[in-house]
Amino acid sequence: MSNPSSRSERSLSLVLLFAGTLFISATLMFILQPLFGKLLLPLLGGSPAVWNTCMVFYQMLLFFGYLYAHFISTRLAKLRQVQVHGAFIFISLMALPVALPDNMMPPTDGNPTLWLVWILFISIGLPFFVLSTTSPLIQKWFSHVGHHTSHDPYYLYAASNIGSLLALLSYPFIVEPNIGLSMQKSAWSVAYVALILLISGCAWLFLRNGQTSDSEATPATAEEVLPEAPTLLNKLHWAALAFVPSSLLLGLTNFISTDIAAAPLLWIIPLTLYLLSFVLVFSGWAKPIHRASVFLQPIVLLPFIAYSFINPAILPYWLDLILHLTGFFLAVMVCHGELAKHRPHTAYLTLFYLIMSFAGMLGGMFNTFVAPFVFAGIYEYPIMIVAALLLRPTGHAEGHETPWQLWGKPAIFPILLFIFGWLIYFRVDELGAYMDNIGTALILFAGLTYAFRRQAVSLALLTGVIIFFIVGLRTYMSNTVYKERTFFGVLSVRDAVLLNEQGRPEKYKEIFHGTTKHGAQRLGSHELEPLTYYSRPGPMGQLFRAFDAADKQWQVAVVGLGAGALACYAKPQQHWTFYEIDPVMVAIAQNTQYFSYLKRCTPKATMVVGDARLSLQKEADAKYDLLVIDAFSSDSVPTHLLTQEALRLYFSKIKANGILAFHITNRHLALKKVLADHAKQLHYAALIQEFKPQQDIPLVVATDWFVLAKNAQTLAPLYKNGLGSWQKPALYFDMQAWTDDFTNIVGIWK
Repeated sequence: MSNPSSRSERSLSLVLLFAGTLFISATLMFILQPLFGKLLLPLLGGSPAVWNTCMVFYQMLLFFGYLYAHFISTRLAKLRQVQVHGAFIFISLMALPVALPDNMMPPTDGNPTLWLVWILFISIGLPFFVLSTTSPLIQKWFSHVGHHTSHDPYYLYAASNIGSLLALLSYPFIVEPNIGLSMQKSAWSVAYVALILLISGCAWLFLRNGQTSDSEATPATAEEVLPEAPTLLNKLHWAALAFVPSSLLLGLTNFISTDIAAAPLLWIIPLTLYLLSFVLVFSGWAKPIHRASVFLQPIVLLPFIAYSFINPAILPYWLDLILHLTGFFLAVMVCHGELAKHRPHTAYLTLFYLIMSFAGMLGGMFNTFVAPFVFAGIYEYPIMIVAALLLRPTGHAEGHETPWQLWGKPAIFPILLFIFGWLIYFRVDELGAYMDNIGTALILFAGLTYAFRRQAVSLALLTGVIIFFIVGLRTYMSNTVYKERTFFGVLSVRDAVLLNEQGRPEKYKEIFHGTTKHGAQRLGSHELEPLTYYSRPGPMGQLFRAFDAADKQWQVAVVGLGAGALACYAKPQQHWTFYEIDPVMVAIAQNTQYFSYLKRCTPKATMVVGDARLSLQKEADAKYDLLVIDAFSSDSVPTHLLTQEALRLYFSKIKANGILAFHITNRHLALKKVLADHAKQLHYAALIQEFKPQQDIPLVVATDWFVLAKNAQTLAPLYKNGLGSWQKPALYFDMQAWTDDFTNIVGIWK
């Protein structure tokens, strides 16, 4: 193998330049993702679906970037490659500095997914496309510069994934707490220009040291013989091994925020593990790590099924989360390990990455564009758990499996379990009496999974039947009467039973967003009684009672609808306006088959669908006497509703003696710190109540509320005589003011 620059064959600086370029490119890519997501969240109410849609967009551009890299590196001579890529880089500079387009409002009458993809394309499409081309193209160029490791440049992929990993972890813990959005955008643009200089250096070395002549369009010289091309079966195998982890990533992210804990920043953990798997499987320790992953997966599968699916109630949410993350990590490690093990010769490097990116894009598109319209719940997650098991390496020597080993033995236990399930189905009215026995039997079946650890089909079928049987059983036992999946989450209405004041069972309905209860309503004589966070003994009941003599003509606005329980504090002369971002939530609250608060208490209330902050900007100033912000109940926190600019907007829409009330009940975040700091900085009067019921009253729960006003006299009726437990908020000296340019979720974590 000849090389005009033999002295560079073992040069460390050559490796550092190419690896550093990949590292910086990946870092910029994974800084841009949360940065731009933070710019977009205020337009869509902070929904976790914003992140998943952004992920799909990034996967789409990644695929087109890999397609472009494959095309120019296999069809164009080296000088032409550099010229074409340079032209794309030059055009991408027009998108700097990165920012949202002016006057772009999301649709309020349908799913905003396509609108969001369009905004991403016109805002950051060009620079992100350039970033997406860097990994395959730079590795391909490195394979031609004559370094002694050029024959296997796949190890550079680890540098790219380490950059992604560090950027992802540094954003919420280093970048976001210390740098405002405007500075982030400027710094990112400067770093992008620096990356262009590094790419230029790689291109110069590629042109100077490249092993092909300018006239060649393929990487092989006339004397070289290309290795055997990958077969169609090879390509399909690569695609499956990339598709399943990509879908599993988004499925787990949705599942965590819907069914385990709707805590901010949890979406970072699955993506971190996903990227870490690439670092490990393309490292020098890939073989022993892959063997360990294949060995551990069926061992972890038993407690994963037994506790996270069959009996999750006995685990604290953090331990349940650990089980899901461990199962996910081992699944993607096995899939990505198989992918790395079957990687082709460097002549087909860009084809390999192209298929990987295409399948990854399809996985993301399946979760974002197909699953929400096909499934009422997050069912794509268990489907991909089963698919990952099917992709395990077989324990048999190829070609020695009998038909019985392939299909007979694998199917026997799933068939038995299926029969067992149908027997239960026909005794459906007596299910409650058999639940302990059913749970024990299912755990025993889960224990059998380990016996099939060397048979991928057996393991996958048995696991799938167990999981889907218990998911269906749980749906039935929860008495769910309505369930719908929207862009903003999974909404469900359930029938439930309580013991009333006389000690007799009484039916009621409750509405859930994921695992978070957003309201409930008793039936019969208590139908118009506001419950849960809005009960009469609680802070909101105290507020309306304190102003009972003065609020008859009030104009009231509420951000966040739920079941509409607050409406039952309305008086005939008052006018109420509800701001709700999810049109399906409005449909549920207005449907008297589920809840009658709105119909019975405020039939003439105005419903405004869309992000509340954007909607309030259109309202007349000094319009409302009371503005209630109820959008933070243990859910994804729309931080743009908590900034100083947001508070100034709210106060411009309420009268001089108006009241601003925040519902801040939250399992994970101390939102009171943000509001207390705003009250101090902006000189507002403020009171807080962290309410805990003093007696056992049905559906009266602990809840936290924070009220503000322009002057202390407005809140005097609440504070005097120690009404309830309204107190002046504490002072927090470790807070940096939240603004549209700066928020820090980590700083208020409980």
